[in-house]
Amino acid sequence: MKLNGVADLPEIRPGDDIAALVAERAALEPGDVLTVASTIVSKAEGRTADLADYPVSGRAREIADRIETVAGEEKDPRFAQAVLEESTELLIDCPFLLAETRFGHIAPNAGIDRSNVPDHDLLLLPKRPSESAERIRAGLAQRGIEDVAVIVTDTCGRSFRHGQQGVAIGWAGMPASRDWRGERDRDGHELGVTVQSVVDELAAAANLVTGEGAGGTPAVVVRDWAFGDHDGSDELFRAVEEDFVRQALREWSFDDT
Repeated sequence: MKLNGVADLPEIRPGDDIAALVAERAALEPGDVLTVASTIVSKAEGRTADLADYPVSGRAREIADRIETVAGEEKDPRFAQAVLEESTELLIDCPFLLAETRFGHIAPNAGIDRSNVPDHDLLLLPKRPSESAERIRAGLAQRGIEDVAVIVTDTCGRSFRHGQQGVAIGWAGMPASRDWRGERDRDGHELGVTVQSVVDELAAAANLVTGEGAGGTPAVVVRDWAFGDHDGSDELFRAVEEDFVRQALREWSFDDT
């Protein structure tokens, strides 16, 4: 498998055509996977905002005050309001905000970023990242670049581990997961639970190329990787009724400690 960054992409502005910009700079081939950082997808879709855009509700002020009291961290209540408006549920509201986005991804601060956003305070995640991936894929096809899968990526922390890694938040042209259930291991034992989240694994691999901070390489071409002869699934975000951690969080509060 080879991963190559797409070099010399310009600063993305609202309305920019990511498919066109990538096609001009990368010789894509059938079977490639193009990973695109959510940062530039959001910029192209105009998903920037300013703190002044968020009139503060009573709940947002309460959250900000509580974080400052308990964690000793000053939290702008306008930022808390932005997280509330980008979320369907707050799983944790102290000592930090862990939220479920409107498309099912769970991330600190609903994935809202405050870095690499010229002229604005906030960068929001794309509203529907899989639809964004499909638009980029369709844009490539319009330019004669067929059979290229697209993954929209983000970075976020992980439970029980230090550090962040790349994850997929949207995808098109390939299944999200490779299903090994019913296949056999080398000793002939049937696999009963193994479902491999390949879009996350490709996003993490690509993140080693894109880098963080001022890296400035938001698109990566993955080549010579094959899904293989396996069943696929588009289930990535665990349903609430199957998520025991989320159910436990609903019954827990910081005050319980």
